[in-house]
Amino acid sequence: MQDFFERIKAQYSNQRPFVAYRKPNKATLIARLQNNDATYFVDDFTEKGFVFSPFDDAEKTVLIPDELSEVISYSKYSVIPAQAGIHSMPKNISTDSKNFHITLVKQGVETLKTTDLKKVVLSRSETVTLSEPNPISIFKSLLNIYKSAFVYCWYHPKIGLWLGATPETLIKIEGSRFSIMALAGTQDYKGSLDVVWQNKEKQEQQFVTDFIIDNLKPAVESFKVSDVETVKAGNLVHLKTMISAQLKKGTPLKQVIRALHPTPAVCGLPKEAAKQFILKHENYNREFYTGFLGELNCEATIAPRSSKRNIENRAYAVKRRSTQLYVNLRCMQIKNNEAIIYVGGGITKHSNAESEWLETVSKTKTIKKVL
Repeated sequence: MQDFFERIKAQYSNQRPFVAYRKPNKATLIARLQNNDATYFVDDFTEKGFVFSPFDDAEKTVLIPDELSEVISYSKYSVIPAQAGIHSMPKNISTDSKNFHITLVKQGVETLKTTDLKKVVLSRSETVTLSEPNPISIFKSLLNIYKSAFVYCWYHPKIGLWLGATPETLIKIEGSRFSIMALAGTQDYKGSLDVVWQNKEKQEQQFVTDFIIDNLKPAVESFKVSDVETVKAGNLVHLKTMISAQLKKGTPLKQVIRALHPTPAVCGLPKEAAKQFILKHENYNREFYTGFLGELNCEATIAPRSSKRNIENRAYAVKRRSTQLYVNLRCMQIKNNEAIIYVGGGITKHSNAESEWLETVSKTKTIKKVL
């Protein structure tokens, strides 16, 4: 294990791009270490490697290509005691910052009432000063706290340093089968998943589910939609639906990603109108927050399903191309001696601006736990 972290540390010290990560509820740590400091971009999503994509889908998706990277792993990572060394001092949230966000939400609600916009996701950033901005220590803290999230540390000397623990999958594809998570609605976790959801939150969740189904109809054979359930992520709970389907033969992955990203869970509905409202009114650049990241067209070994009929075939695992992409939520960017934390919430015409502000405060507490 120590060698795994030493390799990451050396890559960072040498200012070479890398990503280190752990998939939800897994024990294996994986790192992709690029062998130069060049910047590569995705052209048509037929590439193979690790992608990092910004919120604005008009911008390019960054690629750490497999053919130019060494892939290392550590298979039995277990939670280790928290280490000293990360000390942070939250900057006081200015009254101006609070008032700006509340005004922004009110402006969003008014726009929703007077236009065809059904939902818009509005966000803000908050800065925390670090006495020792050590990305490896922060990454370890994220690993220890968020077992059910996709936890990562991503670095490129020409782009920046990002870390996060996201609870939301954008899409998982193995062969021609895929699954998508529709995640929306937020409450503080108070010791139980037996919570009461308001109509506003249920509607927000339904918007996301309907958007996915409507936008992917041309690309799939049939859909299977799970019941809505309440799930825990850090100190928060959300509403979740899983959608699975079979891709039509010959459907390019680029078409699927373009149809999905950015989803109503991070942007709004209709997608283009919500995106333009965000870009015009949020007053800051989200960069990679609410973008997506993950493995693109990587080789995965798929074991046959266990049943009496295929006992003899269990040894014959199938190798398929696998893509697993996650929405970049619960994340931070490290710049100089500061951690910039990004949070947001879905706004509908029934939203209350003060409540939406408090929801973003709850979300900052989730990611601040590691600092």
